[in-house]
Amino acid sequence: MGEGIALQIETTRLRLREMTLEDAPAMGAIWGDAETMRWYPRALTREEIEEWIGRQMSRYPSGTGLLGMVLKETAELIGDCGPTWQEVDGVAEVEIGYHVHRAHQGRGYATEAARQARDYGFTELGRESVISLIRPENGPSRRVAEKNGMMLERVIFWRGYDHCVYRVQREAAA
Repeated sequence: MGEGIALQIETTRLRLREMTLEDAPAMGAIWGDAETMRWYPRALTREEIEEWIGRQMSRYPSGTGLLGMVLKETAELIGDCGPTWQEVDGVAEVEIGYHVHRAHQGRGYATEAARQARDYGFTELGRESVISLIRPENGPSRRVAEKNGMMLERVIFWRGYDHCVYRVQREAAA
């Protein structure tokens, strides 16, 4: 991404845009919610959410980072999605991550956003494949990955927990 060019991805119903610290209250309703974060070690505090947003902001100049997931119809921030670099077994991979506010789950928003983020990884980041790292018990996120053409490649121990590595190749997604 060039200097001053905002990272943004559009879908039919969503706009994925760079987050700012002003998004901390809305993201707190997601990352601070124990039920939404049940497949993570714990929900985050307000301070941790601000630090997390800061990490995303530092990634944006590289063309990666989790983006705010905004409903076009209402301009409400309902989650996050985007490509981020992760080291998996010593290899740098582009991971497509996504989180949706509990009140908006089950409506296809994660699938829609992740599909566009996946395609962005191919077209804008030039990747031949992208992955998603998902805890084995997280059935809803696994279904999102599968709906977007990802296949379970293996299960690894990553950041203290087992994770499924889902992968899709560029040609398989076309």
